[in-house]
Amino acid sequence: MVHTLKQEEMSPEISSSFKAKKFILWLFVVSSTIMFGGFTSYYIVFAASKGKGHGLVLPEVFMYSTAVLILSSICLFFAAKAVRNHNIQTQKIFLWVTLALGLVFGYLQVDAWSALYRSGATLVNNNAAISVIYIVSGMHLLHIFAGLCFIASSLLGAYRKVSSENAVFRIEIASIFWHFIDILWIYLYVFLLLNS
Repeated sequence: MVHTLKQEEMSPEISSSFKAKKFILWLFVVSSTIMFGGFTSYYIVFAASKGKGHGLVLPEVFMYSTAVLILSSICLFFAAKAVRNHNIQTQKIFLWVTLALGLVFGYLQVDAWSALYRSGATLVNNNAAISVIYIVSGMHLLHIFAGLCFIASSLLGAYRKVSSENAVFRIEIASIFWHFIDILWIYLYVFLLLNS
């Protein structure tokens, strides 16, 4: 967890700007949670009315991508710790690794879709539960790319040697969003495993 800056360390203008941006991020997190809750609710309603789930063995690649995402969150945690300790070199290393792992996650998701497609489970089919797998993993992948932008912003700040409060703010925003999409994916993956 990233420790926030003390209010007395910042000017009032910077403090209120950071608070407003963080509030907008939290609104996005809440709205995304509601959206994915809607997708999983639809899945449950469909499965109950048809008496079946997606009926698939999920590709093993989903399991590997989950492990990669968890590892990326650990790396981002260490990057945030390095920022608080003013260790810019360590911060850069962990941010690069997090960025790389995020890209690997994206590649693995596309590979999982290929495996689903090769097994005959297409996006458009007579079982809407299978379509939900593509939809939730695809929407989650869009969130991953947004999270990579936050991480890239933090990395850019490290190279540009932005002020300490700006560096901490950037890593806080990246951490909030990245850990959220990590937890979200774990929930979605477990949900799909349990509702096959």
